[in-house]
Amino acid sequence: MLGGHERRVGRLHVVTGLPSWAFGRGGTTIGATYLTRASDAPAVLEHEDVHRRQWERYGLWFIAMYVAAGREATRNRFEIEAGLVEGGYLPRPDRR
Repeated sequence: MLGGHERRVGRLHVVTGLPSWAFGRGGTTIGATYLTRASDAPAVLEHEDVHRRQWERYGLWFIAMYVAAGREATRNRFEIEAGLVEGGYLPRPDRR
């Protein structure tokens, strides 16, 4: 499997250790499987699990709907729903 390591986190299959050509940005969820090199912090997996549920809800239509929503994450309704901070698109608020 391209040298990746698979584990299950809830209903999400997480595959780490993949080459960068195997996914977009920091990682990509396809169906119930999240592909990444090393971006698997708990907040990221929470974000990706929302994408898993979006795939579950929309099926293959999710691909066209996601593309139509645009590449800019802060304007993409699916990224907003999944959480921009959790997905690494916005900085975490200072917790002082």
